[in-house]
Amino acid sequence: MAQIGQSLELKQQQKLSPLQIQTIKLIELPVQELEQRVRAELEENPVLDDTPSSSKDDDEPKDISLDELKDDDYVPAYKTKVSNWGKDARPEYDTFSVRQSFTQNLMNQLGFRNLDEREHQIAAFIIGSLDEDGYLRRDLDSMVDDIAFRAGISTDYDEVEKILTGVIQEFEPTGVGARSLQECLLLQLQACRQTEDVINAERILENEFAEFSNRHFQKIMARLGLDEGQLKAAMAKIVKLNPAPGGGIDDSYTDQTQQIVPDFILEEHDGDISFSMPRFSIPELKVNRKYADMLEQAKGTSQRAQKEAVTFIKQKLDSAKWFIEALKQRQNTLQKTMQAILEYQHDYFLDGDESNLRPMVLKDIAEKTGFDISTISRVVNSKYIETHFGIFPLKYFFSEGMENSEGEEVSTRELKKALQECVDSEDKHKPLTDEQLVVEMEKRGYKVARRTIAKYRGQLNIPLARWRKEL
Repeated sequence: MAQIGQSLELKQQQKLSPLQIQTIKLIELPVQELEQRVRAELEENPVLDDTPSSSKDDDEPKDISLDELKDDDYVPAYKTKVSNWGKDARPEYDTFSVRQSFTQNLMNQLGFRNLDEREHQIAAFIIGSLDEDGYLRRDLDSMVDDIAFRAGISTDYDEVEKILTGVIQEFEPTGVGARSLQECLLLQLQACRQTEDVINAERILENEFAEFSNRHFQKIMARLGLDEGQLKAAMAKIVKLNPAPGGGIDDSYTDQTQQIVPDFILEEHDGDISFSMPRFSIPELKVNRKYADMLEQAKGTSQRAQKEAVTFIKQKLDSAKWFIEALKQRQNTLQKTMQAILEYQHDYFLDGDESNLRPMVLKDIAEKTGFDISTISRVVNSKYIETHFGIFPLKYFFSEGMENSEGEEVSTRELKKALQECVDSEDKHKPLTDEQLVVEMEKRGYKVARRTIAKYRGQLNIPLARWRKEL
């Protein structure tokens, strides 16, 4: 028989307080979502009030400071005022980079097509299946099964293809709904006026796409009977086409528009730089007088209903205290973090010259502020700063570092800029290979390995040498 025994085990666990949990959640929010969160809290917690104080009538409920009440009267002593959020005092923030989403754009165009309900549903399903570049990467046979399973519509390959080619591929931007790069480029050429150059471009893509992809220009001219001038003119048409028609509308969001509201505003005066947060206001949160009166009246009572009311108000007061304190800590954390970044990257913020951008990682700012690395990570996530040379996410200023030939540490962003300059200045008839780029970078004072060149080239979306070759 199995024996049942008892044993003692000592464990040390770290648990976050409600205030810490609240603060962490608020730190992660960008300014727009924070405003929504504050308004939601005001609606959910009747104890909180952001109505401006008034002394016109003593009989009306007033906002009071809880310093007037003692802890043993059920009320925590606090009153927090960060900045006024009154109707006339609150500055309106600006939004940036507001774009219509890719899906919304296509659905709007679909609404103008004369389709029956069945065709409309199939077309909408196809739109929902496009990737962010505007391509349909899925096999039509599998889509037929999905339409039957998810939309309850029995269809076949021919019908789906007919709606794809006859409806979706006629939408703007031209090339949307293509199943391959070749089809995408051909759709755009077919929409152009059919000049000799356009027709030659279509012949190249239709008949010599593999040779075109590998930049084998001599084979293309020999097989299609083109001279160098005709090939150059046709290639000039092709390189102007958009290989990612969906990306021109929205680079990252496919279901909703993106709005950027800067959390910080950089200010520069005669070489002195500072920042402010004028787009961000927290309401003056107070406790309404009537709730304090209820606590006073219920103090010492034995009636059950009043005791329950006291318990309810006490819980709401605690919740309000945690929320207000979390807002204060969020404000303080964001300010200290931004100040540390500003001091660390002082020279860069003067004029926005990337060569002055120092290598900086989360640990550097954590040590400077005394915050945990995870806290710094939450602060820089989804936060933006508006400067006199552009709007940047805080994550932009973080990069690793390497040493140059003089032993000075430079940021990877500076290395990438130098690499881009090497590629921009190369002879496009004989583009530089990765090995040759290593040599060019060494001439500029940067000792970088070939695999690092390949890594940075990929991050900069610079193709291989043979793809950069031109006639």
